[in-house]
Amino acid sequence: MLLDPVFERFMEKTPFAVMARSLLERTLTSEALNALFQEKANAQYERELTFSSVVDLMGQVVTSAFPSVRAAFLDKTFGISVSLTSLYNKLQGIEPQVSAQLVAHSAGQLQPLLQESGGTLPEPVPGYHMHVLDGNNIAATEHRLDETRDNSAAPLPGKSLCVFRPALQLVTNIVLCEDGHAQERSLVDPILDLIEKDSLWVADRNFCFQRFLLGIALKLGFFLIREHAGLNYQVANKLRKRGWSASGEVLEQTIVIEDEKGHKYHFRRIVVKLNQATEDGDWELALLTNLPKTVSAIVVSEAYRQRWTIEGGFQDLTTTLDCEINTLCYPRAALFVFCVAVLAYNLQSAIKGVMRAEHGADKVEHDLSRYFVAGEIGQVYRGMMVALPSDEWVVFQHMSITEYAAFLKQLARNVDFERYPKAHRGTKKAKPKRHYDPEHPHVSVAKILLARKLNETG
Repeated sequence: MLLDPVFERFMEKTPFAVMARSLLERTLTSEALNALFQEKANAQYERELTFSSVVDLMGQVVTSAFPSVRAAFLDKTFGISVSLTSLYNKLQGIEPQVSAQLVAHSAGQLQPLLQESGGTLPEPVPGYHMHVLDGNNIAATEHRLDETRDNSAAPLPGKSLCVFRPALQLVTNIVLCEDGHAQERSLVDPILDLIEKDSLWVADRNFCFQRFLLGIALKLGFFLIREHAGLNYQVANKLRKRGWSASGEVLEQTIVIEDEKGHKYHFRRIVVKLNQATEDGDWELALLTNLPKTVSAIVVSEAYRQRWTIEGGFQDLTTTLDCEINTLCYPRAALFVFCVAVLAYNLQSAIKGVMRAEHGADKVEHDLSRYFVAGEIGQVYRGMMVALPSDEWVVFQHMSITEYAAFLKQLARNVDFERYPKAHRGTKKAKPKRHYDPEHPHVSVAKILLARKLNETG
């Protein structure tokens, strides 16, 4: 493929920035985004300000190309002709179903690319498509609403339930709620609509309640959920030893759950006697599942550890992307920005998938920092778009998926891992107990260092 010499230099020097922009051009065209808005929006409408322009602008904010919404607006790069107030009004009015569909659309576009490039990971339980479900509270905002100015309580702009596919490393679906105090259990109905035959759903104990468990089983799906103390069931037999996993000794028994109509359902209860206590001080982990017994209890217990991959995703959203802009206090604006950050996370995951296909999963996971990848994209993007305007990127819309996967792999070969080193922290040290002397509330660092030097010299 022949490209402009300037394009070739960006491909060589900043491959991740080129990957990200080409992915946007291919998977999130203005036409597709505006069509998505027209399909899902009920009350809001488009006039001078299109949905695609807002997504483009906020994408640059969450990747730190601009420090704020106002800074991005004043740059005039995005062709936004309305006032800043109108832009904020637009953000405040984007309906949750529109924001949620943005995430689902990105995952739907990126999944075939990952499969074509060979960047997917093995399913933790062979033969079952694992989905990890977890809730996330959007961080508290500044006290900008008049009603919150004189109240020290943290204003919560909303809550989300995220569905994460470990094999794809993508957030595939998201459920949004404007009420920051909403219980996670109250949001599961849209999740039940996603259950497909032979899909496996992994979640923590907040989702261990009868309606959800039976809802998955009745749709011929499978669950692996940590036991909640409030769940009513009967024990059918004693715990029997099944062997040892990396986490500890594994035992198993059968339990019976009876629904309102008297129908009885037999499920497996797997208990792991942990080698090391959890952060809550628990030495046992009880898991409930309806996976067939052909899947051993040890495999089941190890698969549950994949639940923590979504926690790592939330950590990446916080540390490498500005997923929570605390100046956007209106729930719909905050939820939309969170979804744009999830969209950016999915794009980065697709890039890592291509890197895995070219360099191997172990090297990418061990040596490639998502933080530095995001840094390159955010720092280079603006200058790259000046040097290579939008019409230079249209070529990626017309490539076949095979051609495009080959192009991304070519870029992956240009990556110098030493420019994106992943930090590896050592063993976490226990914090010393600090004492407080009210007569000496602060100390001089210079004096501390001088005293250390005198002690070392004798």
